Amino acid sequence: MKTIIAEKPSVAREIARIVGATKREEGYFEGGGYAVTWAFGHLVQLAMPDGYGIRGFVRDNLPVIPETFTLIPRQEKTEKGYKPDSGVVSQIKIIARLFKESEQIIVATDAGREGELIFRYLYHYTGCTTPFVRLWISSLTEKAIKQGFDTLKDGKEFDGLYQSAQGRSRADWLVGINATQALSIIAGNGIYSLGRVQTPTLALICKRYLENKNFSVQQYWQIQLSHNKELIDFKSISKTKWEDQKLADDALKAIQRIGIAIITSLATKSVTEQSPLLFDLTGLQKEANKKLNLSAEETLNIAQSLYEKKFITYPRTGSKYIPEDMWAEIPNLVRALQDSETCKQAVGKLKWGRFNKRIVNDLRVTDHHGLLITDKIPSALNAKENSI
Repeated sequence: MKTIIAEKPSVAREIARIVGATKREEGYFEGGGYAVTWAFGHLVQLAMPDGYGIRGFVRDNLPVIPETFTLIPRQEKTEKGYKPDSGVVSQIKIIARLFKESEQIIVATDAGREGELIFRYLYHYTGCTTPFVRLWISSLTEKAIKQGFDTLKDGKEFDGLYQSAQGRSRADWLVGINATQALSIIAGNGIYSLGRVQTPTLALICKRYLENKNFSVQQYWQIQLSHNKELIDFKSISKTKWEDQKLADDALKAIQRIGIAIITSLATKSVTEQSPLLFDLTGLQKEANKKLNLSAEETLNIAQSLYEKKFITYPRTGSKYIPEDMWAEIPNLVRALQDSETCKQAVGKLKWGRFNKRIVNDLRVTDHHGLLITDKIPSALNAKENSI
């Protein structure tokens, strides 16, 4: 038997359908020589300081730097402190048994740094030694999944990705634990949470807020005139900025009385605008915030939902390009948009022989390529999903 582990139950369900694992068991699907199980996010995490015998915030304990980091099941907060999440512990036991009974593990967690860490932490926590291979896909369509199974990769190829994720995880722990305890001890009047990412992010927000709050408004007036020459309408604006509105009004009245204004400079320029690149996640979040007033988290959640419904490719991408070998798929994806009411008219105007390849760059594709639709076009979506 081979065990396939996905990051979420919804993804496991789709993979199980394709490989023929149709029998539902507690915590996994079985059939066709496969068991398909799942995590739900990080089932295993780094132990907190009390896991190393360090309790409370004590100055002499700092810095807290474990000789060896300990992995534990994900904790949940209770009135008496933290304890292992019972649902998590139960799923880990199921996964551990399947790993042990398998001849091979197929890793189908999200194809990225955190997806790799989710599996590796589970693998090490359960003490597993079963060999594993990697299913690396950017789309959950049936075609993409089958192609992924045809090109499974040796798990060792992703050791570097795991080490990067592990380094991020440990850095978050070391900075968060030590900075939070140090500041709280010095302040002496509560707990102040600091973090590797959250603290500089909050600092940027605060800095921008204070700049905005302390901005001094300077009011002035300018004169804008409308012109027409050789059937071309254009506008001009005065170089002078008057702090007194009465002086600006007097100047305007003088122009109206004389009927003449002198143009001191004229600029004409032609602009060539390149076609936009694909969205990466950050670009999508910025555009959605600007045009739809969606937060970054809302945009990510909507994009993740569209990915799991097989309508777009993997959203957590930092690239705006696709590799050369994907270029042949682009015309088919554009043609698929002919079935979409919102895109039908635009697609109909395309000149099919004039596609440019600006989005193609093998060197600029990292873990994942830029965001694309799939050839599965939705017939109905909620308003926010449709906008994204």
